[in-house]
Amino acid sequence: MKTSSIRWVPVALALSLASLGLSATAQTQPAPAPSAQPSTVDKVENTGEKAWDSTKSGTRKAVNATEDGTKKAWTSTKKTSKKAWHATKSGTRKAAHKTENVASRAGHAVSNTATAAADKTRQVGDKIGEKIPGTAQNEAAKKP
Repeated sequence: MKTSSIRWVPVALALSLASLGLSATAQTQPAPAPSAQPSTVDKVENTGEKAWDSTKSGTRKAVNATEDGTKKAWTSTKKTSKKAWHATKSGTRKAAHKTENVASRAGHAVSNTATAAADKTRQVGDKIGEKIPGTAQNEAAKKP
């Protein structure tokens, strides 16, 4: 008898479920309605799109920041180079003027020294010439 009661349990269960409006063979979930939550694939695709958009946006911001920083660095370098060039020109000009002034003074000092030396040499020559007969200095020294 035990074997016959085991065979009747699934049939009795199916009948009781059928009376409730449920099918005994339906063991899967019904397909989700269009307004139901998205599937895992949809969620992954959505997350991927968001990641792509975020990466694209971040990359665009990085490119813009790099371009802006490069422009600022170029402008700053240009300004600094101009300032350095003008300072070098000015410093060179000042150094040239100072060198000219020093050289001019040195030239005048050498000229004055040479003139003084030449004058002394002439005076010595005149003194020697006064002692040598027949020279203009000797004749000039004889006249009172």
